[in-house]
Amino acid sequence: MQCPHCGFSIAKVDEIFGEQELRVSCLTDAAGVLRRKEREGARRLLEGFQRRFPQLFFAVYFGTFREIPSLRQFGFWLLNRGVFEDAAPLRSNEAGILLSVDVSGKAAGITFGYLLEPYLDEEATFRALSAAHPHLLQEQYLRAMETVIRRLQRVLVREARRARRARRRPEGFGPAPAVTSREAGALLERIRAGHGMRGAKL
Repeated sequence: MQCPHCGFSIAKVDEIFGEQELRVSCLTDAAGVLRRKEREGARRLLEGFQRRFPQLFFAVYFGTFREIPSLRQFGFWLLNRGVFEDAAPLRSNEAGILLSVDVSGKAAGITFGYLLEPYLDEEATFRALSAAHPHLLQEQYLRAMETVIRRLQRVLVREARRARRARRRPEGFGPAPAVTSREAGALLERIRAGHGMRGAKL
């Protein structure tokens, strides 16, 4: 198992973080930076995302990463080794998005499962993190989290619509995306279905 972005393998990150599964919640505040009302607001954001995209889950990990060489490596490891206890059983880690926030370094990283590769890319995650960065600098962690989630929701909806148009009029689009597995196709159908239930509200 290897990260498609940085080429890091799970064996390498296991050497850093361990091979054991880690049981966590979709909202993990290991750094203790969220107040009670903020935790409640954060949970509502995550629940809203999962209602809108029933086949996906979004997780956030707030921590202090002074001894960790790379947020991306940590995110890759946690998305592979983490057991997200409050995610529905049908939501596999391959369909998860993880926001890792280093509260000491005012930095953040996004990792996502391979089933999302047709819909998310480096540019989309970079833009979401860039928009959230001013909030991180001001220690407005709930605002930063909300900004990332809203930005990525827009991307997912836009890409699902684009793929639907491509199916209807394939001659108007370029070559098929590199990831065209049966699982990815089924994921698109579920994204469309989930979006339909929630309407066009963003």
